[in-house]
Amino acid sequence: MTAREPAAGEAVPGRGLPSNADAPAVSGGEPGQPRYEPAPGVGKLLLWLLLFVLAAVVVVVGGVYFG
Repeated sequence: MTAREPAAGEAVPGRGLPSNADAPAVSGGEPGQPRYEPAPGVGKLLLWLLLFVLAAVVVVVGGVYFG
């Protein structure tokens, strides 16, 4: 007969605490539920986009002058 599998967040005998046992509880959330960080702001997204465009321009200009 096989042993039952532990529920999510339940301690397994002989294996210590579950991986999320030391995480602080989130107000309004249920314990054991995953927590997600908020999405990046529009300014941060625009900064990454400008950096990507700048890198593409550097590659193209470098190919024109040194290629």
